[in-house]
Amino acid sequence: MPPRHQAAYDQLAARYVLEVPRAGGETTVDPDYTLDVAELFGREAPLILEVGSGSGDALIAGARAMPESNILGLEVWRPGIGQCLHRLLEDPLPNLRLIEVDAAVALPTMLRPGSVQEVWTFFPDPWPKRKHLRRRLVQPPFADLVWQVLAPGGVWRLATDIDDYATQMQRVLGAHEGSEFLATQRAPLRPITRFERRDTEVGRTISDLAYRRR
Repeated sequence: MPPRHQAAYDQLAARYVLEVPRAGGETTVDPDYTLDVAELFGREAPLILEVGSGSGDALIAGARAMPESNILGLEVWRPGIGQCLHRLLEDPLPNLRLIEVDAAVALPTMLRPGSVQEVWTFFPDPWPKRKHLRRRLVQPPFADLVWQVLAPGGVWRLATDIDDYATQMQRVLGAHEGSEFLATQRAPLRPITRFERRDTEVGRTISDLAYRRR
């Protein structure tokens, strides 16, 4: 983590990053723990969850645009959290929180069923090599977890710059009995990042997908 991001982490983590009880690893969560969202944010409001918030581009954009919503990011990469917090030094956002946790471990127990209005999964690790495809996040077991925490009518928004991952996402979500296809238009609040600009320059296609929980 660059020193300026570490300094931001040291200064702001207590305010923005929730420390949860662990189950033996740094990005695990005790299965007996259930997050009290109203206590975390100090209010009752619709919850938007980003899985893999990275350096916080979408998280911050969402928190700015939707002050009426609670915006929660789950991220395993602490340097990304540090970079996000560095950006919050001059732009504090009271409706944003982060947890350093593996979403696949946390979602079965940490969030109450039906408690989330939207889930965002933007540019998850593509694991492009064939032998690593099973490591991709968007698989049927993870889809089950997302539909579990989404409220009826809630929306899962995804994006990827890998064509065959987009195909996999469509296959997984399209086959799930709890999902209803919505659109392939760009997510309304998803910002254009420097990585996306680079992808566009080299001719990669950006695929956006949205599905609703029936």
